[in-house]
Amino acid sequence: MARKNAFYAQSGGVTAVINASACGVIEAARAHAQIGKVYAGQNGIIGALREELIDTSKESKRAIAALKHTPSGAFGSCRYKLKSIDENRAEYERLIEVFKAHNIGYFFYNGGGDSADTCLKVSQLSEHLGYPVQAIHIPKTVDNDLPLTDNCPGFGSVAKYIAISTREAALDVASMCETSTKVFILEAMGRHAGWIAAAGGLAAREEGDAPHIILFPEIAFDRERFMKKVDRTVKKHGYCVIVASEGAQYKDGTFLADAGTRDAFGHAQLGGVAPTLANMIKGELGYKYHWAVADYLQRAARHIASATDVQQAYAVGAAAVQMAVTGKSAVMPAIVRGKGKRYTWKIEDVPLARVANVEKKMPRNFITRDGFNITPAARDYLAPLIQGEDYPPYKGGLPEYVQLKNVLVPKKLKSSFKI
Repeated sequence: MARKNAFYAQSGGVTAVINASACGVIEAARAHAQIGKVYAGQNGIIGALREELIDTSKESKRAIAALKHTPSGAFGSCRYKLKSIDENRAEYERLIEVFKAHNIGYFFYNGGGDSADTCLKVSQLSEHLGYPVQAIHIPKTVDNDLPLTDNCPGFGSVAKYIAISTREAALDVASMCETSTKVFILEAMGRHAGWIAAAGGLAAREEGDAPHIILFPEIAFDRERFMKKVDRTVKKHGYCVIVASEGAQYKDGTFLADAGTRDAFGHAQLGGVAPTLANMIKGELGYKYHWAVADYLQRAARHIASATDVQQAYAVGAAAVQMAVTGKSAVMPAIVRGKGKRYTWKIEDVPLARVANVEKKMPRNFITRDGFNITPAARDYLAPLIQGEDYPPYKGGLPEYVQLKNVLVPKKLKSSFKI
């Protein structure tokens, strides 16, 4: 029986370590005689729908190994959510048609909650259509909001970036606050879960250290309480540093910065919570302010990635292949934290039926009673995830990242598919 090929795709917002997962998949697959070639989707899942498959066998061992220290999505990603099978069965049938044409029996989908849902549906429908595909979801999301896994690859590096940026910006503001800026606001990603903003709390070592205020989506924003907290902090310390999640919202669920539009996944486009807060503060308190949006910088910062995050990202990619060759499907390799005081972790498979469309938010005991900072329990959880440095090689003073050739496989199907 001919060996089955594998298909790997990256989905949604990329991270500093998603390519490390790709490296884990490709290197592990190359080591298994059971798997033929590894094809990657050009621009994620739409690469499969369009039959635009990248032949990773055209890449050298050295180039694939370099993925481990290269940020962003080496094969291209996309924000494209497949509809439910009832709404658009044709999309799923097209995937199976392409997989069948290219002898693909393994599907590795690297993404967040929407990707887990797609992976599960592909597994189910492929059985129904008589061409079973072993579908494994590989966790990735800077938001850290996937269930059943202790944390999500991509989060640790963003957390490290936010903690470092908060500490460094706070030193800047503190040195100038007597005659200049009194309030600094750093906007972090996190639509419904405040994990990234919470990481800013790691910047503080002692009572009174910045950040003085953290705004979480899990805690309803109260303008009056917020303004009083800002004013008291400036009067006590001379300045106030705020880390705000982009998903900060009022009690009725309205985002502070809802732009009124939707993205490709149907999520509200958030228009900038930092300037919104800055205008409130300027209007009511009159303090001079500065604000910054970490945006793509936080998820692309491979130069200060967490070594723990890099190791875990690679491990879930390699584990996905191992699970597939042992016959598992519709599962996700999850990170399981050890119980001892010293941080340890291992990989276990969990069923996708319990992962898809479930969002993990910050537990209330990770947030202080006043709702403005993190507790020791949160610190204990977060601290190990930013540990260690795994610097990329440098050349001419800049990180040296790999750019793959991304050679496409000749198409075999006569029909095309419109996205």
